[in-house]
Amino acid sequence: MPTPGLRDGGVARALRWPPRGRYADVLMVLGCMLLSTLSVLAEEKDDRALMPAAGWAMLVIACSALYFRRRHPVAVAAVTLVATGLYYPLTEPDGLLIVTFAIALYTAAAEGYLVAASVLAGLALAATAYGNRGDASHIEDAAGFLLVGWFVAVIAIGGVVRNRRAYLREAEERARVAERGRDLEARRRAIEERLRIARELHDVLGHNISLINVQATAALHGLRREPERAEDALTAIKQASKDTLREMRATLGVLRQVDEAAPVTPPPGLARLDELTAGIAAAGLTVRTEIEGEPRPLPAETDLAAYRIVQEALTNVTRHSNASAAVVRIGYAGAHVTVGVEDDGKPRPGTLSEDGSGIRGMRDRARSLGGTLEAGPGPDGGFTVHARLPL
Repeated sequence: MPTPGLRDGGVARALRWPPRGRYADVLMVLGCMLLSTLSVLAEEKDDRALMPAAGWAMLVIACSALYFRRRHPVAVAAVTLVATGLYYPLTEPDGLLIVTFAIALYTAAAEGYLVAASVLAGLALAATAYGNRGDASHIEDAAGFLLVGWFVAVIAIGGVVRNRRAYLREAEERARVAERGRDLEARRRAIEERLRIARELHDVLGHNISLINVQATAALHGLRREPERAEDALTAIKQASKDTLREMRATLGVLRQVDEAAPVTPPPGLARLDELTAGIAAAGLTVRTEIEGEPRPLPAETDLAAYRIVQEALTNVTRHSNASAAVVRIGYAGAHVTVGVEDDGKPRPGTLSEDGSGIRGMRDRARSLGGTLEAGPGPDGGFTVHARLPL
């Protein structure tokens, strides 16, 4: 059974290089203790006096304080300053304990406490100058300048590290913001695609099922009295259901990632307007198509929207009115294409309104392309739908 340390990844984190977190702090404390102790022992071998217990206490305090340097950088820098300030006057073997103060200064500067680090460095230099007053030599002056340069370099390096960390954090934040923006954009596109598919399914199913309903009603009424008309109606039902399945397959195909043969039927558009009107005519509605202007290729979205508007308008005629004829007008002029559908019937009471779901769907299609759509009773009776779509 694995030990908790191994299960939690503690040993793996401890052996990671370079070390991080508390393991790095522990290694820092042990390294400073080892360096300071070896430097003291090296001086003791030269027949110098042994370091008193107070010196060892200051060494342990200064080195141990480094464990807390990340959480309390200024306090640790102050503790190491006091410890080293007491250590050097009270002990004969000097050693390298001042390294702990340099590390604490670097940490304070790297954590953003530049002013505090500078003040503590100034106090250290002032205390050093005060302790050496009256008997300074050129060598001691040079050592003092070297100490000043050392402190300045340590604080400067800490400031550079601080700025680099801030830059990296800012870069990471920008990357996260950009990633969130990409995720939001992907979700927005996915929602738009779902809405597009839902709209397509609504138009396909609404149109073809309406035709099937009309033809089934005709077949039931003519099954005994006019069997030939019932046969025609059933043939129309078969074709309408086939068209429904084909268009549903094409629409839902974008949701599946399977290897299927590419559809051979062209996508819905004004080029298939004759097929659409023929299916409506099979339901008993006479449809006439009028083209104004020179036909031209349309953008795919505009072509599909024009087709669906005609489809939905004719579906409303068969479902909601007693019209016997309808006119589909397609106009090509300038930078727009116009689509109009007019019928000669009267809406059945309570079945058609300008705020119905079908009309809202047509209006949404037109607006999504920057166009307009108007629907309402015609000047000579019947119902009129007129859309203007930009090219």
